[in-house]
Parts: sequence; structure tokens; C-alpha cells
Amino acid sequence: MDEARARTVLAAAGLPQDAELLALGENAVFRADELVIKVGRDATAHTELLDRARREVSLAHWLAEAGIPAVRAAEPKARSVDGHPVTLWHRLPDGDRPAGPGDLASLLRLVHALPAPSFALPRRELLGGVERWLRIAGDAIDPADADYLRRRRDGFAEAAAALVPHLPPGPIHGDALPRNVHVGPDGPVLMDLETFSLDLREHDLVVMALSRDRYGLSADAYDTFTAAYGWDVTEWDGCAVLRGARETASCAWVAQHAPTNPKALAEFRRRVASLRDHDPEVRWYPF
Repeated sequence: MDEARARTVLAAAGLPQDAELLALGENAVFRADELVIKVGRDATAHTELLDRARREVSLAHWLAEAGIPAVRAAEPKARSVDGHPVTLWHRLPDGDRPAGPGDLASLLRLVHALPAPSFALPRRELLGGVERWLRIAGDAIDPADADYLRRRRDGFAEAAAALVPHLPPGPIHGDALPRNVHVGPDGPVLMDLETFSLDLREHDLVVMALSRDRYGLSADAYDTFTAAYGWDVTEWDGCAVLRGARETASCAWVAQHAPTNPKALAEFRRRVASLRDHDPEVRWYPF
């Protein structure tokens, strides 16, 4: 979906066509006065996109009722406009500072204390996109590397199914990183609800452990996170399994960009080599 198509959808929805474009990716995100408008990709052939948008709005209302600081939906339901999901959100006030690990941990503690909502949430399928991403990568990557990641996917999927959690399973954010937290005048607010799931709470905590080991998060920042949350997931026997699943998915996700981006191919090769060498501390770079 390009910007022109997204603006056509805005017009069809009776929304301002001159709204400011903020981002163009999985969704086209616009700002119009005190509203943020998200236009999703064509859901005609992919009904799960519309279902996801509807679930995201339901989540926002549920979190509001529970008193969790999170983005607030401006309408009760997602719209379907010319085959595209459209959702309206209240604009957050300008941020006071960048979010830190402690801000994220404080919000996760609140989310992890919630019971399951009345509507269905999916499992956190970390490995669900691996085959699609590898297929997109095609001949741009070594077939042996693709096969290696498929074997890792199958092995970690089986191992994850047998995990015994330390924490009681329940609602999780699913992509628990400080970048998904906004700190305004009233404190930290949780954003990007699309990956909310009903699964092991440990999923939300492994993300930051991997950020320390692979992406350059400092040891002090990680310690701030674990102190604010009250537990370090690396003390759990199952941590290596969820970490391995996330690493596998992260490699395959980068692979999809390899056909058109030499930097993505180089990063993919770096990641796969570190996995093959069983080196858990080779630096990976966000892409």
C-alpha cells in the first residue's frame, strides 16, 4: 500500500485527506488534529488483518477499563473501508523523555497482573512467519541457511510446547521493548497493541534479555528492568528455548529484505553464522 492509496481510503472514510503522514509500513499512520489514524493493508484476501485491527481496538477499551496506561481508541470499533481496516486513536501528548527499561517493566507488571479478557486473544506465534519470510528471500540467501533455520524453527517449536512456565500464563504485550512505550506528562503509556497475546508471560521478558545479549543494551539497563519487574527471566530453565525461538524468527525476518537490500543480506549472514557457531553474544544490529 502506498501513500496515495491510503489517502484515497481516508477520503472514502470521510476523514481528512490532508492529514499528516507519520509512518508508512505495515500500516499508513496519519495525524489529524488530536487524532491518529491507522490505515491497514488491503484485507480483502487477508481477513486476519481486519480481525487484528478489531482486536486491537477491543484491547484498547479493555485496558482502559482496567486502568492500564495505554493508547486509547477514539471509536468503539475498527472500520472496514474499501477493504482496508481503519482505526482511530486519541493522539498522545508530546513526550517528556525517551522511555527506559524501568518504564517498560512497570507497565508489564500491570499487564501481567490482568486476567484474560472476555474476547479471544491469539497465542504468541513467534515462529509463524518464518516460512513466509524465507520464501520471500528466495534465491537471495543460501538454501543451506534457509534449511538450517527451518530445522531450528521446528526444534524450538517442539521445545516451546513442552515448557513449564515460572509465571502464570495470561495476557502479554508480545513485543515488549522501550520503543513501544511513550512517556508523557502523566507517565509511561503502552503503545502498539497489535502483538497482544495470551501466552507465557516469559515471552515479554526474554525480549529484554536478548536486547542485552545481542543488541547492545547495557548490563545496567537490563538490571534496571529486572529490578523494576521483580524477576530475571534468565534464571528460568526455559529461557534459552524462548530466546532461541525469537532469534530464529529474527533471522528469518531480516532474510525477507535480502533480495533488495545488501545491508540486510549482510546482517542475515552475520546472524546465521553466530547461530551456527553457537556464539550467543555476537552483536546483531536492528534492521
